[in-house]
Amino acid sequence: MKVKINWDALGIATSVACAIHCALLPLFLTSLPLFGYNIIENTVFEFIMIGISFLIGAYSLYHGRKKHHHSWWPLFIFAAGILFLFAKMGWHEWRLWLLAPAVVCIVVSHFLNYRLCRHHDHGHTDDCDH
Repeated sequence: MKVKINWDALGIATSVACAIHCALLPLFLTSLPLFGYNIIENTVFEFIMIGISFLIGAYSLYHGRKKHHHSWWPLFIFAAGILFLFAKMGWHEWRLWLLAPAVVCIVVSHFLNYRLCRHHDHGHTDDCDH
C-alpha cells in the first residue's frame, strides 16, 4: 500500500503553526521567563521554525511545479514570504509589520499551488489527489 502525503496540506499546516507561534504564543506564554524558559524571543528556535517551514514548503511547491502545473509563481510568492520572515528576525521593531505579509505570502503560495495542481490537466493520475 502506497502512502500519499499531501505536501500542500503539510506546508499550510507548518505555515499556520509558525503563524500561531509568532502571533499567539507570546500572549499565552509571557510568564515563561519567570520560570527560566524563554522560547518567545529565542533566536535559535525562530530560525529552526523558519527552516522547517522553508524545507517543507519549498518541497511541496517544487513537487507541484514539477509534477503538475510547471508554474514558478507559487515558489516566487513563497520565497517572498520566507524573506519577510528573515527580515522579521533582523528588524525586531518591525516584526508585526513584516509577519503579516510573510504569512499572507506563504499561505497564498500554497493555495495557488493547490489550485494550479487541481485545475491543470496533466494527463496522469499517479501521485494526484483528485
